[in-house]
Amino acid sequence: MPTGVRYMLASAFFFSLMSLQVKAAGRGLPSQEIVLARGLVSLALSYWLVRRAGIWPWGRRRWILILRGLLGFAAMSCFYFALTRLPITEATVLHFTNPLWTALFAALLLGERLTTRVLGPIFVSFVGVILITRPAFMFGGAAAQIDPLGVGMVLLGAMLSAGAYVAVREASKTEHALVIVFYFPMVAVPATLPFASSFVWPQGWDWALLLGVGVSTQIGQVYLTRGLSLETAGRAMTVGYSQIVFVTLWGILFFAEYLDLWSAAGSLLVVAGTLAVAVISRAALPGAAHTERVGRPEAPREGIAGSAAD
Repeated sequence: MPTGVRYMLASAFFFSLMSLQVKAAGRGLPSQEIVLARGLVSLALSYWLVRRAGIWPWGRRRWILILRGLLGFAAMSCFYFALTRLPITEATVLHFTNPLWTALFAALLLGERLTTRVLGPIFVSFVGVILITRPAFMFGGAAAQIDPLGVGMVLLGAMLSAGAYVAVREASKTEHALVIVFYFPMVAVPATLPFASSFVWPQGWDWALLLGVGVSTQIGQVYLTRGLSLETAGRAMTVGYSQIVFVTLWGILFFAEYLDLWSAAGSLLVVAGTLAVAVISRAALPGAAHTERVGRPEAPREGIAGSAAD
């Protein structure tokens, strides 16, 4: 097995562990408290990377960096909230629609062409979303028993993730990648403070889960960066979908969650459509909601292997 493929598999595995730990921690802790824990770990690690590289951390165009941070914070908040209310597989698959929104937003905001080759797969993916969610007004007695608020939040998070990715692409015109990475937790940590009144003191295994969310994300970022530096975008994205396999396994083992036929068919359509969109257009890597390295990294600018730490 090529080294780059192994790195992408490892990245998918650790990101799936992040989702597992978020869902487990969300049984007793507010989702914003988990966001804060993730942000604190990322802030410490990203600041260390910036200082190690000897880079001015405050950037040149701070408005785009702050906007990217706010969009990333909102996307992560929506996804973590959805993980506490939806089956882990459905939440992940719906979150993987972010390349569709990236392609649409890039066309609207950056003037990139949206061809029929892209619109077709987008339609296929949205059909998959309908099969997973199965709204009552369309399916009647066969409607899905799935939390509508969770569905709305995960789709909103996918849209916000796409907006964050578009902001990253704009910021990368003038900013070092490590600075973009650093701004995300620097904005996200104080953004959680208005929710502090709902926080509860972690008990027992909660501490390990909160630390694990940050650590597993960081490890996943390292492997993601290394994998993207060795593999073509198409193969990397295809391997990245193994995250769905991992979360499906976690759902069965830890939460007794099983995909029904409708959800399985919808998931296949979402995967097929988003993979086609991501390969054809310059959309984000599927599922990369709060990650920075969503394309092949530019080694001369990075300075450090595996520097993507959000």
